Amino acid sequence: MSEQAKIVLNKARKKRTEQGHPWIFGSEIDRLEGQAEPGGLVEVVNHQGKYLATGYWNPKSQITVRIVSYEPIPVMGQSFLAERLKRCKEHRERFVADRDCRLVYGEADFLPGLIVDRFGDVLVVQILTLGMEVVKAALIDALVEVFQPAGIYERSDVSVRGLEGLEERKGVLYGQCEPIVIIEENGLKLEVDIVDGQKTGYFFDQRENRASIAPLMQGWGARSGIRLSAHPEHEEAGLVPVNANGKAVTFPYWDGATVLECFAHTGSFTLHACQYGAKKVTCLDVSQHAIDTAKRNVERNGFSERVEFVVADAFQYLREQVKGLEERKSRAAGGGDTSKKLASAGRTWDVVILDPPAFAKTRNAVQGACRGYKDINLQGLKLVNEGGYLVTASCSYHMRPDLFLETIQEAANDAGKLLRLVEWRAAGKDHPQLLGVNEGHYLKFAIFEVRSKTQTH
Repeated sequence: MSEQAKIVLNKARKKRTEQGHPWIFGSEIDRLEGQAEPGGLVEVVNHQGKYLATGYWNPKSQITVRIVSYEPIPVMGQSFLAERLKRCKEHRERFVADRDCRLVYGEADFLPGLIVDRFGDVLVVQILTLGMEVVKAALIDALVEVFQPAGIYERSDVSVRGLEGLEERKGVLYGQCEPIVIIEENGLKLEVDIVDGQKTGYFFDQRENRASIAPLMQGWGARSGIRLSAHPEHEEAGLVPVNANGKAVTFPYWDGATVLECFAHTGSFTLHACQYGAKKVTCLDVSQHAIDTAKRNVERNGFSERVEFVVADAFQYLREQVKGLEERKSRAAGGGDTSKKLASAGRTWDVVILDPPAFAKTRNAVQGACRGYKDINLQGLKLVNEGGYLVTASCSYHMRPDLFLETIQEAANDAGKLLRLVEWRAAGKDHPQLLGVNEGHYLKFAIFEVRSKTQTH
Protein backbone atom coordinates (compact mmCIF):
# COMPACT_ATOMS: atom_id res chain seq x y z
CA MET A 1 0.00 0.00 0.00
CA SER A 2 1.30 3.43 -0.91
CA GLU A 3 2.10 5.87 1.87
CA GLN A 4 -0.72 8.23 2.89
CA ALA A 5 -0.49 11.86 1.83
CA LYS A 6 0.28 14.37 4.57
CA ILE A 7 -1.35 17.68 5.39
CA VAL A 8 1.28 19.94 6.94
CA LEU A 9 -0.17 22.61 9.24
CA ASN A 10 1.05 26.20 9.59
CA LYS A 11 3.42 27.02 12.40
CA ALA A 12 1.49 30.16 13.36
CA ARG A 13 -1.96 28.54 13.71
CA LYS A 14 -3.85 28.07 16.99
CA LYS A 15 -3.30 24.57 18.42
CA ARG A 16 -6.95 23.56 18.01
CA THR A 17 -6.16 20.13 16.55
CA GLU A 18 -4.03 19.21 19.57
CA GLN A 19 -6.96 20.25 21.80
CA GLY A 20 -9.32 17.81 20.08
CA HIS A 21 -11.15 20.06 17.63
CA PRO A 22 -12.12 17.84 14.66
CA TRP A 23 -12.04 20.53 11.94
CA ILE A 24 -9.04 21.90 10.06
CA PHE A 25 -9.68 24.98 7.93
CA GLY A 26 -7.89 25.71 4.68
CA SER A 27 -6.22 28.75 6.30
CA GLU A 28 -4.47 26.47 8.83
CA ILE A 29 -2.82 24.34 6.14
CA ASP A 30 0.67 25.04 4.82
CA ARG A 31 0.79 22.31 2.14
CA LEU A 32 -0.16 18.82 1.02
CA GLU A 33 2.72 16.36 0.68
CA GLY A 34 2.04 13.39 -1.59
CA GLN A 35 -1.14 12.63 -3.49
CA ALA A 36 -4.67 12.17 -2.18
CA GLU A 37 -8.05 11.85 -3.82
CA PRO A 38 -10.64 14.41 -2.63
CA GLY A 39 -12.66 12.66 0.08
CA GLY A 40 -9.74 10.33 0.86
CA LEU A 41 -7.76 9.97 4.08
CA VAL A 42 -4.69 12.09 4.86
CA GLU A 43 -2.34 12.22 7.82
CA VAL A 44 -2.23 15.55 9.62
CA VAL A 45 1.18 16.66 10.91
CA ASN A 46 2.44 19.85 12.53
CA HIS A 47 5.07 22.10 10.93
CA GLN A 48 7.80 19.88 12.43
CA GLY A 49 6.31 16.77 10.83
CA LYS A 50 4.90 15.34 14.09
CA TYR A 51 1.81 13.14 13.54
CA LEU A 52 -1.38 14.63 15.06
CA ALA A 53 -4.35 12.83 13.52
CA THR A 54 -5.90 11.21 10.44
CA GLY A 55 -8.84 12.75 8.61
CA TYR A 56 -10.52 12.94 5.25
CA TRP A 57 -9.90 15.98 3.12
CA ASN A 58 -11.81 18.01 0.57
CA PRO A 59 -9.90 20.89 -1.06
CA LYS A 60 -13.25 22.42 -2.22
CA SER A 61 -14.51 22.85 1.34
CA GLN A 62 -13.59 25.63 3.75
CA ILE A 63 -13.39 22.88 6.40
CA THR A 64 -10.66 21.14 4.43
CA VAL A 65 -9.94 18.22 6.79
CA ARG A 66 -12.27 16.47 9.23
CA ILE A 67 -10.55 14.29 11.81
CA VAL A 68 -11.70 10.67 12.14
CA SER A 69 -8.88 9.14 14.21
CA TYR A 70 -5.99 10.11 16.47
CA GLU A 71 -3.95 7.12 15.38
CA PRO A 72 -3.04 6.14 11.82
CA ILE A 73 -5.66 4.13 9.90
CA PRO A 74 -5.21 2.81 6.35
CA VAL A 75 -8.86 3.04 5.20
CA MET A 76 -12.26 4.03 6.49
CA GLY A 77 -13.80 0.69 5.54
CA GLN A 78 -16.69 -1.41 6.85
CA SER A 79 -14.83 -2.79 9.89
CA PHE A 80 -13.68 0.68 11.02
CA LEU A 81 -17.19 2.13 10.54
CA ALA A 82 -18.86 -0.84 12.27
CA GLU A 83 -16.58 -0.42 15.28
CA ARG A 84 -17.54 3.27 15.58
CA LEU A 85 -21.24 2.43 15.12
CA LYS A 86 -21.05 -0.17 17.91
CA ARG A 87 -19.79 2.57 20.24
CA CYS A 88 -22.74 4.75 19.17
CA LYS A 89 -25.14 1.89 19.91
CA GLU A 90 -23.65 1.24 23.36
CA HIS A 91 -23.91 4.93 24.31
CA ARG A 92 -27.62 5.05 23.36
CA GLU A 93 -28.41 1.77 25.11
CA ARG A 94 -26.86 3.15 28.30
CA PHE A 95 -28.37 6.64 28.29
CA VAL A 96 -31.55 6.66 26.17
CA ALA A 97 -34.65 4.81 27.36
CA ASP A 98 -36.39 4.93 23.98
CA ARG A 99 -35.31 2.76 21.07
CA ASP A 100 -36.25 5.57 18.67
CA CYS A 101 -33.44 8.11 18.89
CA ARG A 102 -30.46 9.71 17.17
CA LEU A 103 -27.90 6.94 16.72
CA VAL A 104 -25.07 8.96 15.16
CA TYR A 105 -24.41 12.64 15.79
CA GLY A 106 -21.54 13.51 13.46
CA GLU A 107 -18.33 14.79 15.03
CA ALA A 108 -19.54 14.11 18.59
CA ASP A 109 -19.69 10.39 17.70
CA PHE A 110 -16.33 10.55 15.89
CA LEU A 111 -18.07 10.10 12.53
CA PRO A 112 -17.97 13.63 11.06
CA GLY A 113 -20.44 14.40 8.29
CA LEU A 114 -22.85 11.63 9.28
CA ILE A 115 -26.25 11.80 10.98
CA VAL A 116 -28.31 8.65 11.63
CA ASP A 117 -31.76 8.61 13.27
CA ARG A 118 -33.74 5.45 14.03
CA PHE A 119 -37.51 5.53 13.50
CA GLY A 120 -39.06 2.14 14.24
CA ASP A 121 -37.15 -0.36 12.10
CA VAL A 122 -35.94 2.26 9.61
CA LEU A 123 -32.68 4.22 9.76
CA VAL A 124 -32.67 7.69 8.21
CA VAL A 125 -29.19 8.85 7.22
CA GLN A 126 -27.85 12.26 6.28
CA ILE A 127 -24.48 12.30 4.53
CA LEU A 128 -23.14 15.85 4.65
CA THR A 129 -19.53 15.57 3.44
CA LEU A 130 -17.50 14.20 0.55
CA GLY A 131 -15.45 12.02 2.92
CA MET A 132 -18.61 10.18 4.04
CA GLU A 133 -20.04 10.11 0.52
CA VAL A 134 -17.05 8.18 -0.87
CA VAL A 135 -17.48 5.41 1.76
CA LYS A 136 -21.28 5.23 1.40
CA ALA A 137 -21.34 1.57 0.29
CA ALA A 138 -19.17 0.45 3.24
CA LEU A 139 -21.28 2.64 5.55
CA ILE A 140 -24.55 0.97 4.49
CA ASP A 141 -23.00 -2.46 5.05
CA ALA A 142 -21.76 -1.38 8.50
CA LEU A 143 -25.18 0.07 9.47
CA VAL A 144 -26.88 -3.20 8.46
CA GLU A 145 -24.27 -5.21 10.39
CA VAL A 146 -24.63 -3.23 13.63
CA PHE A 147 -28.33 -2.23 13.69
CA GLN A 148 -30.10 -4.81 11.43
CA PRO A 149 -32.69 -2.33 10.12
CA ALA A 150 -35.61 -3.25 7.85
CA GLY A 151 -34.65 -0.28 5.67
CA ILE A 152 -32.29 2.66 5.31
CA TYR A 153 -33.57 5.93 3.85
CA GLU A 154 -31.34 8.80 2.78
CA ARG A 155 -32.27 12.42 3.56
CA SER A 156 -29.18 14.16 2.19
CA ASP A 157 -31.46 16.85 0.71
CA VAL A 158 -29.71 19.68 2.53
CA SER A 159 -28.03 22.76 1.05
CA VAL A 160 -24.86 22.33 3.15
CA ARG A 161 -23.82 19.53 0.76
CA GLY A 162 -23.26 22.22 -1.85
CA LEU A 163 -20.32 23.52 0.22
CA GLU A 164 -18.70 20.12 -0.30
CA GLY A 165 -19.38 20.08 -4.05
CA LEU A 166 -22.16 17.49 -3.60
CA GLU A 167 -25.70 17.32 -4.99
CA GLU A 168 -28.73 16.96 -2.74
CA ARG A 169 -30.12 13.42 -2.57
CA LYS A 170 -32.96 11.46 -1.00
CA GLY A 171 -34.34 7.95 -1.44
CA VAL A 172 -34.18 4.33 -0.29
CA LEU A 173 -30.64 3.00 0.19
CA TYR A 174 -31.52 -0.43 1.58
CA GLY A 175 -34.54 -2.67 2.25
CA GLN A 176 -38.10 -1.48 2.75
CA CYS A 177 -38.97 2.03 3.98
CA GLU A 178 -42.57 3.07 4.68
CA PRO A 179 -42.90 6.87 4.27
CA ILE A 180 -44.77 7.26 7.59
CA VAL A 181 -43.30 5.55 10.66
CA ILE A 182 -44.82 5.42 14.17
CA ILE A 183 -42.27 6.06 16.91
CA GLU A 184 -42.41 6.17 20.70
CA GLU A 185 -41.02 8.96 22.88
CA ASN A 186 -41.45 9.14 26.66
CA GLY A 187 -44.41 6.74 26.39
CA LEU A 188 -46.16 8.71 23.62
CA LYS A 189 -46.87 7.53 20.07
CA LEU A 190 -45.99 9.91 17.22
CA GLU A 191 -45.96 9.64 13.45
CA VAL A 192 -42.85 10.67 11.54
CA ASP A 193 -42.76 11.48 7.83
CA ILE A 194 -39.28 10.28 6.84
CA VAL A 195 -39.73 11.33 3.19
CA ASP A 196 -41.03 14.90 3.47
CA GLY A 197 -40.71 15.78 7.16
CA GLN A 198 -38.27 18.49 8.30
CA LYS A 199 -34.58 17.43 8.43
CA THR A 200 -34.68 13.64 8.99
CA GLY A 201 -38.38 13.73 9.95
CA TYR A 202 -38.38 14.48 13.68
CA PHE A 203 -36.35 16.42 16.28
CA PHE A 204 -35.08 13.97 18.89
CA ASP A 205 -32.86 16.60 20.52
CA GLN A 206 -35.65 17.91 22.79
CA ARG A 207 -36.72 14.51 24.22
CA GLU A 208 -35.51 15.17 27.80
CA ASN A 209 -36.59 18.82 27.57
CA ARG A 210 -40.13 17.80 26.67
CA ALA A 211 -40.17 15.50 29.70
CA SER A 212 -38.91 18.35 31.91
CA ILE A 213 -42.24 20.25 31.62
CA ALA A 214 -44.03 17.59 33.74
CA PRO A 215 -43.91 19.57 37.05
CA LEU A 216 -45.55 22.59 35.36
CA MET A 217 -48.68 20.74 34.28
CA GLN A 218 -50.52 20.26 37.59
CA GLY A 219 -51.28 22.25 40.73
CA TRP A 220 -53.49 24.94 39.16
CA GLY A 221 -56.97 23.99 40.43
CA ALA A 222 -56.85 26.27 43.47
CA ARG A 223 -56.70 29.30 41.15
CA SER A 224 -60.16 28.37 39.91
CA GLY A 225 -61.38 27.98 43.49
CA ILE A 226 -61.26 24.16 43.41
CA ARG A 227 -60.23 22.35 46.59
CA LEU A 228 -60.08 18.71 47.64
CA SER A 229 -62.79 18.21 50.21
CA ALA A 230 -65.30 15.68 51.56
CA HIS A 231 -68.64 15.87 49.73
CA PRO A 232 -72.00 14.50 50.90
CA GLU A 233 -72.83 13.06 47.48
CA HIS A 234 -69.44 11.30 47.23
CA GLU A 235 -68.83 10.10 50.81
CA GLU A 236 -67.46 6.75 49.64
CA ALA A 237 -64.76 8.48 47.54
CA GLY A 238 -63.21 10.36 50.50
CA LEU A 239 -61.77 13.68 49.34
CA VAL A 240 -63.04 14.92 45.95
CA PRO A 241 -62.44 18.16 44.01
CA VAL A 242 -65.09 20.72 44.98
CA ASN A 243 -65.58 24.16 43.37
CA ALA A 244 -66.25 27.50 45.08
CA ASN A 245 -70.03 26.83 44.94
CA GLY A 246 -69.59 23.56 46.83
CA LYS A 247 -70.28 21.37 43.80
CA ALA A 248 -68.17 18.29 43.04
CA VAL A 249 -65.99 18.68 39.94
CA THR A 250 -66.12 15.68 37.60
CA PHE A 251 -63.62 16.85 34.97
CA PRO A 252 -60.53 14.68 35.63
CA TYR A 253 -58.01 17.39 34.67
CA TRP A 254 -59.39 20.06 37.01
CA ASP A 255 -55.91 20.62 38.50
CA GLY A 256 -54.19 20.94 35.11
CA ALA A 257 -52.51 23.93 33.46
CA THR A 258 -53.73 25.85 30.45
CA VAL A 259 -50.93 25.71 27.88
CA LEU A 260 -50.03 27.49 24.64
CA GLU A 261 -47.48 25.79 22.38
CA CYS A 262 -46.19 27.99 19.54
CA PHE A 263 -44.18 26.64 16.58
CA ALA A 264 -45.71 23.28 17.48
CA HIS A 265 -44.54 21.45 14.34
CA THR A 266 -46.13 18.01 14.87
CA GLY A 267 -47.26 18.78 18.43
CA SER A 268 -44.59 17.11 20.54
CA PHE A 269 -44.77 19.52 23.51
CA THR A 270 -48.58 19.48 23.27
CA LEU A 271 -48.58 15.68 23.62
CA HIS A 272 -46.26 15.82 26.63
CA ALA A 273 -48.37 18.56 28.25
CA CYS A 274 -51.48 16.39 27.94
CA GLN A 275 -49.68 13.29 29.16
CA TYR A 276 -48.57 15.13 32.30
CA GLY A 277 -52.07 16.42 33.10
CA ALA A 278 -52.69 19.75 31.30
CA LYS A 279 -56.31 20.91 31.36
CA LYS A 280 -56.36 22.60 27.94
CA VAL A 281 -53.67 23.07 25.29
CA THR A 282 -53.61 25.49 22.37
CA CYS A 283 -51.41 23.98 19.66
CA LEU A 284 -50.23 26.55 17.09
CA ASP A 285 -48.18 26.34 13.92
CA VAL A 286 -48.10 28.33 10.68
CA SER A 287 -48.18 25.12 8.61
CA GLN A 288 -51.51 23.38 7.96
CA HIS A 289 -49.58 20.19 7.11
CA ALA A 290 -47.82 20.28 10.52
CA ILE A 291 -51.10 20.89 12.36
CA ASP A 292 -52.81 18.04 10.46
CA THR A 293 -50.00 15.75 11.66
CA ALA A 294 -50.28 17.14 15.20
CA LYS A 295 -54.05 16.41 15.15
CA ARG A 296 -53.39 12.78 14.23
CA ASN A 297 -50.76 12.50 16.95
CA VAL A 298 -53.12 14.00 19.55
CA GLU A 299 -55.92 11.64 18.48
CA ARG A 300 -53.55 8.65 18.48
CA ASN A 301 -52.76 9.30 22.16
CA GLY A 302 -56.38 9.97 23.21
CA PHE A 303 -55.99 13.69 23.99
CA SER A 304 -58.39 15.24 21.44
CA GLU A 305 -60.84 16.64 24.00
CA ARG A 306 -58.15 18.79 25.62
CA VAL A 307 -56.45 20.27 22.54
CA GLU A 308 -57.47 23.11 20.24
CA PHE A 309 -55.50 23.71 17.03
CA VAL A 310 -54.61 27.06 15.48
CA VAL A 311 -53.00 27.59 12.07
CA ALA A 312 -51.40 31.05 12.31
CA ASP A 313 -48.18 33.00 12.32
CA ALA A 314 -46.97 32.85 15.94
CA PHE A 315 -45.71 36.46 16.04
CA GLN A 316 -49.03 37.78 14.75
CA TYR A 317 -51.14 35.52 17.01
CA LEU A 318 -49.23 36.53 20.15
CA ARG A 319 -49.47 40.24 19.27
CA GLU A 320 -53.24 39.92 18.74
CA GLN A 321 -53.66 38.30 22.16
CA VAL A 322 -51.55 41.02 23.82
CA LYS A 323 -53.56 43.74 22.04
CA GLY A 324 -56.82 42.17 23.24
CA LEU A 325 -55.44 41.94 26.77
CA GLU A 326 -54.45 45.62 26.78
CA GLU A 327 -57.89 46.58 25.46
CA ARG A 328 -59.60 44.66 28.26
CA LYS A 329 -57.37 46.27 30.90
CA SER A 330 -58.07 49.70 29.43
CA ARG A 331 -61.84 49.14 29.62
CA ALA A 332 -61.58 47.78 33.16
CA ALA A 333 -59.80 51.02 34.12
CA GLY A 334 -62.59 53.06 32.53
CA GLY A 335 -60.89 53.78 29.19
CA GLY A 336 -61.49 52.64 25.63
CA ASP A 337 -64.55 52.78 23.41
CA THR A 338 -67.22 50.63 25.11
CA SER A 339 -69.58 50.97 22.12
CA LYS A 340 -67.32 48.60 20.19
CA LYS A 341 -67.44 44.86 20.76
CA LEU A 342 -64.37 43.44 22.53
CA ALA A 343 -62.03 41.42 20.32
CA SER A 344 -61.93 37.69 21.00
CA ALA A 345 -58.19 38.06 21.63
CA GLY A 346 -56.78 38.71 25.07
CA ARG A 347 -56.32 35.19 26.35
CA THR A 348 -53.64 34.19 28.84
CA TRP A 349 -52.19 30.80 29.78
CA ASP A 350 -50.49 29.19 32.78
CA VAL A 351 -47.65 27.94 30.58
CA VAL A 352 -46.46 29.41 27.27
CA ILE A 353 -44.05 27.28 25.19
CA LEU A 354 -41.91 28.88 22.46
CA ASP A 355 -39.78 26.52 20.35
CA PRO A 356 -39.08 28.49 17.16
CA PRO A 357 -36.91 27.41 14.21
CA ALA A 358 -33.39 28.85 14.02
CA PHE A 359 -33.60 32.63 13.54
CA ALA A 360 -29.82 32.97 13.03
CA LYS A 361 -28.38 30.58 10.48
CA THR A 362 -25.22 32.67 9.98
CA ARG A 363 -23.09 34.91 12.18
CA ASN A 364 -24.31 37.95 10.22
CA ALA A 365 -27.91 37.16 11.10
CA VAL A 366 -27.39 37.36 14.89
CA GLN A 367 -28.61 40.96 15.29
CA GLY A 368 -31.85 40.21 13.46
CA ALA A 369 -32.23 36.98 15.43
CA CYS A 370 -31.90 38.87 18.73
CA ARG A 371 -34.78 41.11 17.65
CA GLY A 372 -36.85 38.04 16.71
CA TYR A 373 -36.17 36.21 19.99
CA LYS A 374 -36.79 39.37 22.01
CA ASP A 375 -40.09 40.07 20.27
CA ILE A 376 -41.44 36.52 20.55
CA ASN A 377 -40.46 36.22 24.23
CA LEU A 378 -41.75 39.71 25.05
CA GLN A 379 -45.20 38.91 23.66
CA GLY A 380 -45.15 35.42 25.22
CA LEU A 381 -44.25 36.79 28.67
CA LYS A 382 -47.21 39.18 28.60
CA LEU A 383 -49.56 36.22 28.11
CA VAL A 384 -48.32 34.09 31.03
CA ASN A 385 -50.63 34.14 34.05
CA GLU A 386 -49.10 35.54 37.23
CA GLY A 387 -46.78 32.92 38.73
CA GLY A 388 -46.99 30.81 35.56
CA TYR A 389 -44.15 29.63 33.35
CA LEU A 390 -42.41 30.55 30.11
CA VAL A 391 -40.76 27.60 28.35
CA THR A 392 -38.44 28.95 25.67
CA ALA A 393 -35.77 27.55 23.36
CA SER A 394 -33.30 28.54 20.65
CA CYS A 395 -31.68 26.14 18.21
CA SER A 396 -29.51 28.84 16.57
CA TYR A 397 -25.85 27.94 17.13
CA HIS A 398 -24.80 31.56 16.53
CA MET A 399 -27.13 32.69 19.34
CA ARG A 400 -24.72 31.94 22.17
CA PRO A 401 -26.18 30.98 25.59
CA ASP A 402 -25.24 34.23 27.35
CA LEU A 403 -26.70 36.29 24.49
CA PHE A 404 -29.93 34.24 24.55
CA LEU A 405 -30.36 34.84 28.30
CA GLU A 406 -29.53 38.53 27.86
CA THR A 407 -32.19 38.84 25.13
CA ILE A 408 -34.83 37.19 27.33
CA GLN A 409 -33.90 39.47 30.24
CA GLU A 410 -34.39 42.51 27.99
CA ALA A 411 -37.81 41.15 27.00
CA ALA A 412 -38.68 40.61 30.68
CA ASN A 413 -37.67 44.19 31.56
CA ASP A 414 -39.81 45.59 28.76
CA ALA A 415 -42.74 43.40 29.85
CA GLY A 416 -42.36 44.47 33.50
CA LYS A 417 -41.72 40.89 34.57
CA LEU A 418 -39.33 39.19 37.00
CA LEU A 419 -38.07 35.82 35.89
CA ARG A 420 -36.74 32.94 37.97
CA LEU A 421 -34.74 30.34 36.04
CA VAL A 422 -36.05 26.88 36.96
CA GLU A 423 -34.45 24.74 34.22
CA TRP A 424 -31.51 25.34 31.87
CA ARG A 425 -30.87 22.54 29.44
CA ALA A 426 -29.21 21.62 26.14
CA ALA A 427 -29.80 18.81 23.64
CA GLY A 428 -30.48 15.29 24.94
CA LYS A 429 -28.08 12.45 25.64
CA ASP A 430 -28.36 11.07 22.12
CA HIS A 431 -26.77 14.41 21.05
CA PRO A 432 -23.54 14.30 23.09
CA GLN A 433 -21.20 17.30 23.06
CA LEU A 434 -17.46 17.24 22.50
CA LEU A 435 -15.84 19.54 25.02
CA GLY A 436 -14.15 22.44 23.27
CA VAL A 437 -16.25 22.05 20.10
CA ASN A 438 -18.71 24.90 20.47
CA GLU A 439 -20.32 24.14 17.09
CA GLY A 440 -22.12 21.18 18.70
CA HIS A 441 -23.59 23.30 21.51
CA TYR A 442 -26.50 24.76 19.54
CA LEU A 443 -29.65 24.11 21.60
CA LYS A 444 -30.62 26.29 24.54
CA PHE A 445 -33.76 25.43 26.54
CA ALA A 446 -35.05 27.29 29.57
CA ILE A 447 -38.03 27.27 31.92
CA PHE A 448 -38.75 30.53 33.76
CA GLU A 449 -41.26 31.31 36.47
CA VAL A 450 -42.94 34.61 35.51
CA ARG A 451 -44.05 37.25 38.01
CA SER A 452 -44.99 40.91 37.61
CA LYS A 453 -42.75 43.59 39.11
CA THR A 454 -45.86 45.38 40.30
CA GLN A 455 -48.93 43.33 41.16
CA THR A 456 -52.26 45.09 40.91
CA HIS A 457 -54.28 42.25 42.41
